[in-house]
Amino acid sequence: MRRKSYLLAGIVAGILTTSSVKALEYHVAVSGKDTNQGTATAPFRTIQKAADLAQPGDVVTVHAGVYREWVDPPRGGSSANNPIVYRSAPGEKAEIKGSEVVKGWKQVGANVWTVSLDNNFFGNFNPYVDFVRGDYMFANKLNQHTGMVYLDGAPIIEAASKDEFEKSSGKPPMWFGDVNGEKTTLWGWFKDADPNQRTVEINVRRTVFYPSHERINYITVRGFQLSQAASNWAPPTAEQIGLIGTHWSRGWTIEDNTITHSRCVGITLGKFGDKYDNTYGMNSQGWTKGVDEARAYGWSKEAVGHHLVRNNTIARCGQAGIVGSLGAVFSTISNNVIHDCGSIQGFNQRFNGYETAGIKIHAAVDVTISGNHIYHSAKGIWLDWMTQGARITRNLFHDNREMDLFVEVNHGPILVDNNLFLSSKAILDASEGGAYVHNLFAGKIEQRKETRQTPIFKPHTVEFVANVRVGDGDDRFYNNLFLNNGLAGYDDRENIRMGGNAFFGSGGKPSVHEQSPLVLPARSGAVKLEKQPDGYYLQADLSVAAEKAAACSVVTSELLGEVINAKQRFVNPDGSPIRIDADFFGHPWLEGKPLPGPFAAREADRVKVWANGGVK
Repeated sequence: MRRKSYLLAGIVAGILTTSSVKALEYHVAVSGKDTNQGTATAPFRTIQKAADLAQPGDVVTVHAGVYREWVDPPRGGSSANNPIVYRSAPGEKAEIKGSEVVKGWKQVGANVWTVSLDNNFFGNFNPYVDFVRGDYMFANKLNQHTGMVYLDGAPIIEAASKDEFEKSSGKPPMWFGDVNGEKTTLWGWFKDADPNQRTVEINVRRTVFYPSHERINYITVRGFQLSQAASNWAPPTAEQIGLIGTHWSRGWTIEDNTITHSRCVGITLGKFGDKYDNTYGMNSQGWTKGVDEARAYGWSKEAVGHHLVRNNTIARCGQAGIVGSLGAVFSTISNNVIHDCGSIQGFNQRFNGYETAGIKIHAAVDVTISGNHIYHSAKGIWLDWMTQGARITRNLFHDNREMDLFVEVNHGPILVDNNLFLSSKAILDASEGGAYVHNLFAGKIEQRKETRQTPIFKPHTVEFVANVRVGDGDDRFYNNLFLNNGLAGYDDRENIRMGGNAFFGSGGKPSVHEQSPLVLPARSGAVKLEKQPDGYYLQADLSVAAEKAAACSVVTSELLGEVINAKQRFVNPDGSPIRIDADFFGHPWLEGKPLPGPFAAREADRVKVWANGGVK
């Protein structure tokens, strides 16, 4: 099974190509030994041991157990068809954690416990002196660190000071830490629990799967449970280190994982680091300079992006579920469940900033975001600067605190079709060049005018053309269904196209830009989302929209036309034309005749819109 030539000459340099050797499978198990075996009968004990050996085409199979390590892959695959694959053994539960279990707590008061650890316990990174900080983050007035304390897997709140900790009396449960030259001392209230009899874990590593070097391409990470990392704030102007991240690389696949309890971000598809990290504050001039630096650094379609993030559950991350600054270009993010991200209520966090969302992407160039379920987060999706050629399709949004979709200072084209927007605010539109097609809007759509200049690119590239002021129009709305909200906010915008929209309720005021909108009577309880054991069901009486709707046009690239400033048509990333001939579920329009909203048929008023594995 071993590559003899590799073991003799290539362990350190890792230079052997795979053209003349057979791909190998390395096995890892918590009961294993880190010898030069790595077989099913003599597995390695750590994933890192296998990572150090793996070459393009190899598979690292990790068996059931908890692995407390940072996996730092030194190399990737050679192409999309020849990656290095890291996978949880089929049918087994393999966890990678950034935390360690801590015992030896001493009781020093009623329900108050303390433990002291030698600082060398943390190696060269101690998260209890590492404040949460970064560009575009609000002031950390409550002294929050990247360290966290977990009781039986649930995080408890970090006190802002020893005084606050002592006065809290354990309501709510809190912890506090103090670090001197030799020791890190932690105190905790543990809900009447003896921490030595329960599982108490503390963050130790800032990440669990992240290459320390850039351009480690073509890696697949599949089927793991990844959790409890001391990741710091991930702004667009600095290296973005998440619980798992790609570090300015190309062609990763991150699929079928459960990713939870990152102090800041779950998955990063983002930026390299340099001497300018976290030096810009909150001004857009700094971000513009950062984009210039990236271009000089070799930002290109060939170098980075093209990632596939699918079928993951991402939850309880303090800043965001997924972020990507510049490095997410040409990627697909599909069929993920993302919840309680950037949400104070969801993670017991006490910090905030401008980068909080289920998904936050800067430069979503030819990015497709499809079939995701995003809820209980600060925002659902936030596309910020240089979104060009993106498509947001067949996603379910609900109960997001600020809004479901925020499009900020983009020129488009941005195609938003067949989504269910069920939060109180559906969209904040501070861009131009959007096309909103066959969506169900239960919440409001708001507009914000912009005066900033942002880049446009040659279509389907990141080749800079010019910086252009973001206009206040050039949007399209076709065949949408609005519940107690409308489009009157677009009345004073220019170059607006509308048609085939239907409006329910007294708040459903059409725009003057639409000649023959369908205005329908208000209906009590027009839409309700119900969580059941087997999924989420949407209950709504939409039959009247089907009965009375005038013929809607099938939406195509020809109908949507070209956006004004970017001079680009609404097409697929490969340049082929778009034809929206199916609904939220992928069902074709009955007899080829589309209806307002995201459903092809209206026979039932209760329909299952999300189940395990995606929409149904």
